[in-house]
Amino acid sequence: MKEHPGRLVLLGNPVSHSLSPIFQNAALRAAGIPLEYEALEVREKELRPLLRDLRKLSAAGNVTIPHKVAVHDRCDELTDLAARVGAVNTFWFESGRLHGDNTDVGGFDAAARALLGGEPSDARVALFGAGGAAAAVLAAIEAWSGVTVSIVARNAARAEGLVRRFPDVARIQKSAKRAVDGATLIVNATPIGQQDDGLPIEPSKIARSAAVMDLVYRRGGTAWVKAAREKGNPAADGLTMLLEQGALSFQRWFGIQPDREAMRQSLL
Repeated sequence: MKEHPGRLVLLGNPVSHSLSPIFQNAALRAAGIPLEYEALEVREKELRPLLRDLRKLSAAGNVTIPHKVAVHDRCDELTDLAARVGAVNTFWFESGRLHGDNTDVGGFDAAARALLGGEPSDARVALFGAGGAAAAVLAAIEAWSGVTVSIVARNAARAEGLVRRFPDVARIQKSAKRAVDGATLIVNATPIGQQDDGLPIEPSKIARSAAVMDLVYRRGGTAWVKAAREKGNPAADGLTMLLEQGALSFQRWFGIQPDREAMRQSLL
């Protein structure tokens, strides 16, 4: 087992809605590790001095919106996945150096396989969003066989940047309706639905054969996932991805597999 971090934290703004402290603390208790996972609401101007303080404690933790890119840019060492995505959601200090990883990639991959019933191949994916979450989705999808992704995003520059970075799988589609036509998997990688009942696209425009995956999670499910299920689509919110990325982070910090069942049970 690795030497334990001096402190374990989640950095973001806002973080009050986060379920990560619940399941990470359940994993810590199950493993007998005497640490508490804390959620810290951090403003942009506070990030640099906080990282300096966390370095002194050899701390570790997770990063969420809006700091994933900023922490990526401050890391001394990056895993290949974190460098590929351009964002960090998992960090730790070794010998005073800040290390960054992106476990969102593995979390999405595991959640997608659970929803689709196995390894996706020859899939057509409609992806809403062009931020760090969308980049993690593309990093996972580029390892699948024969898959193409149509990106629908308000920020054209970001979407074009993703296409340049993932040219083998990604293309831009300005029409949301055209993007979902014939899609086998539709992914919401935007914050739509996190604070309200907003929908990235009306379920009536989605074929019943398409699987729907919302990276947003809310207790009881998001409005989009509920509406898709009522219509008959296989659908999942971001809870499985959240748990899986959290489990991969735990493994990074401590060098052991967490008790995933304890993590799931803590959320029920």
